[in-house]
Amino acid sequence: MRDLRLEYEYMKDAIDSAIKKCLDHQKWIFGPEIKELEDSLASYLNVHHCIGVSSGTEALVLSLRALAIKLKGREYFDKTDEIITTPFTFTATGDAILRSGATPVFIDIDPATYNMDARNAAAYLEAGSGKVRGIILVHLYGQACTMDTLMELARRHDLFVVEDVAQAFGGYWKGRKLGSIGSTGCFSFFPSKNLGGFGDGGMVSTNDGETAALIRMLLKHGGKDKYNAEHIGYNARLDTLQAAIVLAKFRYADEFNERRRKIARAYDRDLQDLEGLTLPAVHPLPDAYHVYHQYTIRTQARSALQNYLKEKGIATMTYYPVPLHKMKAFDGRKKVFSELGCAERAVEELCSLPIDPLQRDEDTAYIIDTLREFKQ
Repeated sequence: MRDLRLEYEYMKDAIDSAIKKCLDHQKWIFGPEIKELEDSLASYLNVHHCIGVSSGTEALVLSLRALAIKLKGREYFDKTDEIITTPFTFTATGDAILRSGATPVFIDIDPATYNMDARNAAAYLEAGSGKVRGIILVHLYGQACTMDTLMELARRHDLFVVEDVAQAFGGYWKGRKLGSIGSTGCFSFFPSKNLGGFGDGGMVSTNDGETAALIRMLLKHGGKDKYNAEHIGYNARLDTLQAAIVLAKFRYADEFNERRRKIARAYDRDLQDLEGLTLPAVHPLPDAYHVYHQYTIRTQARSALQNYLKEKGIATMTYYPVPLHKMKAFDGRKKVFSELGCAERAVEELCSLPIDPLQRDEDTAYIIDTLREFKQ
């Protein structure tokens, strides 16, 4: 799905120079690249604070832990504290809620965008059946959730909002970069992301100084002084070398997002008339800017289509084959609101096509032609 070697060759001089700089200064823990990356991304996102962390997963956990300390004056939430989220996401989104001590409440997704359905969130809140503290929303596949509706809902019910932006670096909603709208934004620098490193890494963005200060303590064992912990913390620092690599790749992020959008436009144009195939539903510009971490189609013939494409040398992926509410890890530790039929159908019918930013036009054309030749 991604040719990371090709990406490295495209950015080789910048990346090699960044690595050499680290080799020269030998400051591997909290080296100068950490602050430079934090400052650069804070300016890009137009937020007051960005904090480098060890992964996108830890970004979520640290955000929730900091919010528990800030809002409750306690190290963790408890099981009576509920956090609304989507069942159609990577495990880390729901797992972070459990690790913060709270209970995830899974609500069904929008059947068109596959993002959180604000109507379902509103219905659960209006039912008043639990003690909801906040919402974790996921900008799935690179497309923004309907942020104005969700933020108004959060304001009305006095909830925090954590944006899971792991798949949507550079995307925006009505002029505001994703990750700058909620209480915190959580980013992943996993190698395949729109902005990725050469290993694990992540970032938390926020406009709240207290939350930022708490996260900075929690990521280094829970204290301002590493020999005097104030909270139950973690060893969750962003590695200097990864920060240097991400910083070098950051200059290409907007260019690569636009390359993804160009490929998506080709798919949209040439696949729109295929019977039995549903293309991504996209918020119109200028309301939102989709950065296409994945280009995800829908078909009831998914297995047959994936096998056919594989025979023709075309990779595909299923994101995600199991919804969170059906995973063993959440047994007895979750709440489910109403039916989750849209999510359960999505896991059976969705399929992501290659959308590598450096994908050649002839490769895109071959994928399109092969899809058009498929007979159900």
